[in-house]
Amino acid sequence: MRIVLDTNCLLVALPKKSPYRCLWEAFRQRRFTLCYSTEMLQEYEELLLRFYSPEITFDTLEMLLKSPNIIQSIPYYKWNLIYADPDDNKFVDCALNSGADYIVTNDKHFKTLKSVPFPPIRVIDIDTFKEMLKN
Repeated sequence: MRIVLDTNCLLVALPKKSPYRCLWEAFRQRRFTLCYSTEMLQEYEELLLRFYSPEITFDTLEMLLKSPNIIQSIPYYKWNLIYADPDDNKFVDCALNSGADYIVTNDKHFKTLKSVPFPPIRVIDIDTFKEMLKN
């Protein structure tokens, strides 16, 4: 399964006592493939540095980039499907370009994608993804 992980979900999956730590562990166990773009990686770094130490940020990014279950996407087309927060479009573009099965996010701006008939984009929240990993 290929996913695009919104930054808000990455941030809550890292702490060892987080109820979502199992997502980070599932990634490390190669139970899913993470798709990313350069723009997403820059946002990951920016927000990780805001909430975590430089060491944790560096270690997290290094683990992501060296993992065999990560795919870099280079979107050549900008779909611009989210108007409320255009910065979120980088996740949509990555998902479409990489053939991701899901975008995992808790961001309400992605709900607008349910009304977009084409291209089809499946968006799930972090709790749904956590349940999928249990099965």
